[in-house]
Amino acid sequence: MAKVINGNEFVNEVENTKGVVVVDFFADWCGPCKMLAPVFEGVSNNMGDKAKFFKIDVDESRNIAQKYKIAAVPTMIIFKDGVPVENLAGFMPEQNIVSKVKAYL
Repeated sequence: MAKVINGNEFVNEVENTKGVVVVDFFADWCGPCKMLAPVFEGVSNNMGDKAKFFKIDVDESRNIAQKYKIAAVPTMIIFKDGVPVENLAGFMPEQNIVSKVKAYL
């Protein structure tokens, strides 16, 4: 299950982590974000411990959204060893997300 994290957790769980971490930047008012949420959960559950999955509410964590230049939601960023390696903007089907994540495993 993808956990919603905040600024302090973001540093520990994403920026200071080895391996692959996928972060979904979302907002409660965003329709496409609501469509992506169950897909993101599915990817998180299916990929198990191969990668970590987290969510950031851009309204609650504006500083993180600004740091990573999130201009639209939903946007997913794939991190490898704490460094952003790919941005995925908008809704994507599960198989597309899985193939993008697998490329960095």
